[in-house]
Amino acid sequence: MIIAGEKFTFDSTYETPITVADSWVMPKNKLGGGNGEAKLYVGSRDKMEAFFGEIGFTATCFVLRQDLQAYMQVIKSEYLSPSQDYRGRNEMRSLWSERMERINALPDGIVIFTIREQSQIAGPRGYVNSSDKVYKLIREISLPLVSYISAMRLYYNGQPMFYLKLFADFEEIEKRKAFIENYGAIKQPEQEPFFGVQEEPVEEKKPAIRYGREGQDEYRKKLLEECPFCPITMINEESLLIASHIKPWAVSDTKERIDPNNGFILSPLYDKLFDRGYITFSDDKRVTISNWLSRQVRDRIGIKENQFFQFLPINNARAQYLEYHRCMVFKG
Repeated sequence: MIIAGEKFTFDSTYETPITVADSWVMPKNKLGGGNGEAKLYVGSRDKMEAFFGEIGFTATCFVLRQDLQAYMQVIKSEYLSPSQDYRGRNEMRSLWSERMERINALPDGIVIFTIREQSQIAGPRGYVNSSDKVYKLIREISLPLVSYISAMRLYYNGQPMFYLKLFADFEEIEKRKAFIENYGAIKQPEQEPFFGVQEEPVEEKKPAIRYGREGQDEYRKKLLEECPFCPITMINEESLLIASHIKPWAVSDTKERIDPNNGFILSPLYDKLFDRGYITFSDDKRVTISNWLSRQVRDRIGIKENQFFQFLPINNARAQYLEYHRCMVFKG
């Protein structure tokens, strides 16, 4: 595969995303106490060492400037209208601009840094750390609980290198914004960060917790009128179909959220793959599958790269939304 003009040999993808925890990010991004810890929890020690190297490993990693720029664009709405009570909440707008400037100042293309296993930490949990400025920048721009990191193992001139990419979790942002929209209050200090807000005990408000999606019944109805089945599986049982957004609900404006051109009817597996950016579609109705899916999953999802789906309803308006999906959501 070609990345930033360089030829790499793809080997494998780390099987689970690496959660951006509150304990890892820099102080102004934090939800809880403390100043943050530079060590990053990657997963079980056994799985981490099987992927990155033997015990005590030092791994050569890289990010792409364009990936960090893309992350900042898709997470911008969370910076400008936070769904969580970040410590630097009142500074988030200026922090986004400052951090974007620092990313823009990075070299174009591949930016290399190293990570080291924290083998001195006993137990089954696997951690890495780094003193590199790029690693620190990733900690600084990442927002906890609504971001995650994926890792890909490649070979360059016979040597292993690890491509790390930071992603926004649109589904998690949506859940947290739903609490803000439904209850409109900031969390109490004693609460766990997940809950984010103080729930008002008003019985009639509770049903609205379904992501606060006003107008979605009509949105779904119009999509089903246009295509009453999943164009991938041909399933036409409405109870098994999902009205999936192309441009995610969490980053769409009010009009885009209820625009039927911003959606497809999909069965649950393909809705999840599309929503999480593991598949996308071209304007000529062909699927692209992300290499950020593990090889085993790619082999099991039931579709093949570049497969044509005749009944996928793509018009000019959907093509514009798909351009956003390919650039900002798809894990390319």
